[in-house]
Amino acid sequence: MYNVKGLVMAQKRETVPPPILLSVIICDQVIIDSMTQKPSIIGAFESLSAAKYPARHHRLAFFCQLTNGRGKTKITVSLVDVQEEDNIMFQQVIEPEFSDIRQVINLTFDISGIVFPHPGEYRFQISAGTEFLGERRIICRQIKLPSEPKNDR
Repeated sequence: MYNVKGLVMAQKRETVPPPILLSVIICDQVIIDSMTQKPSIIGAFESLSAAKYPARHHRLAFFCQLTNGRGKTKITVSLVDVQEEDNIMFQQVIEPEFSDIRQVINLTFDISGIVFPHPGEYRFQISAGTEFLGERRIICRQIKLPSEPKNDR
């Protein structure tokens, strides 16, 4: 676009703000009621314990709520190993559609058989397009199992 003097005017690009992340929960399972669509969060946790590593966690769920979205929005959830830079252990992309900016969308990601290679910090990260929305930390601890008592008879 040109102004009266023939100079190029910067075009204003209207950017769409990303959705707002309301909550993030790591749990054993999310059950969605078929009639009300209400989520029930079962077994919320922030750490895992294992006697030896690598440790396989048979089932976990990542649950989050988003609002302030506009139309179809590409959402990416990743589980990353903080100690191994750029090691993405799990990643899933979905494209929910927001019909209204006031709408709250519940997203659940079921993850089976994930292997945590070592004790330490891992993070679930969520983004919309290229915008980072937030993350939730999970700590893996190594524990020592109690030894069985010796029978001296």
